[in-house]
Amino acid sequence: MKQILNRLINHEQLSKTEAREVLVNISEGKYNQSQISAFLTVYMMRSITTDELEGFREALLDLCVAVDFSEYNSIDLCGTGGDGKNTFNISTLSSFVAAGARINITKHGNYGVSSVSGSSNVMESLGVKFSNDKHFLQKCLDEAGICILHAPLFHPAMKNVGPIRRELGVKTFFNMLGPLVNPAFPKNQLVGVFDLELARIYGYLFQKTDKNFAILHALDGYDEISLTGKTKIIRNSSEQMLAPEDFGVSQIKPEQIFGGDTVEKAAEIFIEVISGKGTEAQNNVVCANAGMAIATVDGLTAKEGFERAKESLLNGKGHARLKKLIELSK
Repeated sequence: MKQILNRLINHEQLSKTEAREVLVNISEGKYNQSQISAFLTVYMMRSITTDELEGFREALLDLCVAVDFSEYNSIDLCGTGGDGKNTFNISTLSSFVAAGARINITKHGNYGVSSVSGSSNVMESLGVKFSNDKHFLQKCLDEAGICILHAPLFHPAMKNVGPIRRELGVKTFFNMLGPLVNPAFPKNQLVGVFDLELARIYGYLFQKTDKNFAILHALDGYDEISLTGKTKIIRNSSEQMLAPEDFGVSQIKPEQIFGGDTVEKAAEIFIEVISGKGTEAQNNVVCANAGMAIATVDGLTAKEGFERAKESLLNGKGHARLKKLIELSK
């Protein structure tokens, strides 16, 4: 590791093979905590290269506990996090709303590191069981249309990194990796990223797979469709800019999608929105993101996806999926 750190400090880049090897060595406990912290810190100070991210991704996918749900034609709705915006759990709520619109969801998530409440924090607080047992997850998909893939159960290789990430409390390149290493290898992906450069790298990596994808970046910095302005969308064969009016709604203000300061508050907002008691701004943001997931799987326009999402949310179909998942967890 000393040699790798010296090279990185001198602004050198790792090849894909070297990046892969470093992550495998981390998983095998070959480096101490100080070395791993230093390694993570480098990537807070300079941009990651496509080769480096691809190497890290390959290592994690090779080492993960894989589950095959290819027959479900599922989608993962996942953001990188790390945008510093502290919104409520938009992508997780959107996942249940999309599930209510008959889209199969294999949701990859983790505890919050750089935010107050990650997907796993709010799911756990609501009583959703985390498991890597394929039969349980398949039952969730069959009966609720959604299963939750809690990252630490599928990526045991990263047990040496988790505590360091929590202690650092800021975004690292693992934020960038999360959406790339779903252990169910879903055929479809809706992913939000915290900057445009990363959106381009994701586009390049996804183009090398057979995945059907949409990458989102709100131009004012959100890693999702925020409706606070325009959002850049990169898809398999197109790029476009979407404004709130493309969904038939008005632009909103950042404070209208704030997520609160505690996990308890995040869970409270989650239940309010999924049970149809959210504000118009909260509902619209969730339906815009869920609608884009629906559109990605079913080949619809953003507006058509939005309308299907709104029907799922306001008619209680998304809430029914959550209640079923909690029931299955008991």
